Amino acid sequence: MGTKNTLLILLFFLIALVTNAQSVIGAWEGQYTDGSDQEIRTVVIFADSYQVRTDYQARSGKFIHTNGGTWKLDGDTMTEMVEFHSDDPTVVGKEFNFTVTLQDSLLYIAGGEMKLKRIDAGMPGKLYGAWLMSGRVRDGITQLRDTDRPRKTMKILSGTRFQWIAYNTETGDFMGTGGGTYTTTDGKYTENIEFFSRDDSRVGASLEFDYELKDGNWHHSGLSSKGTPISEIWSIRNE
Repeated sequence: MGTKNTLLILLFFLIALVTNAQSVIGAWEGQYTDGSDQEIRTVVIFADSYQVRTDYQARSGKFIHTNGGTWKLDGDTMTEMVEFHSDDPTVVGKEFNFTVTLQDSLLYIAGGEMKLKRIDAGMPGKLYGAWLMSGRVRDGITQLRDTDRPRKTMKILSGTRFQWIAYNTETGDFMGTGGGTYTTTDGKYTENIEFFSRDDSRVGASLEFDYELKDGNWHHSGLSSKGTPISEIWSIRNE
């Protein structure tokens, strides 16, 4: 291989490293103290085109707030279209712009004076992305769900963090959410719950499921947080 080709390959490699380092893809976290001296944890997950932000009490896991939807970054201007908001359904469908700055492993968001530290860049878990529940298997029969309907259940995963959200884009209704960390090892998908909007008593629980990817879909089976058998199909969400 000639010197010129070697230098070109090295240049492309360096460009890839810089691009990856400057990407917001993955999970981020920040902490602040509220008016009652409670330590609040903020976690933001960016998947391709979709994101979610959640606040909860760091010690108890008590859920406080979540919002999210689509995003795009043009230079240092991030544009978000809100799909769900746990406190204010009137902002669903509205677009917001704000300035972001990436500096090493830190993400600064102007306006809210928020500083977030990177948790991961979309690895090592094998289920990175935004997924919509697209079906269930009951008594051996697959029941498919229209993912284009307003009523959605979405999971957004980075390389180590997961969050599911149930909501309606037409009415703005928010039904619930939960999240925490996850792993994918030897065909087992394990969720470690850090917050659950419907029931704080589930915080701290770990749930193990069988999982596999078939034709691009995530097949997921095991016992729910209530102990009931579930068998679900999730489809990766495209723009």
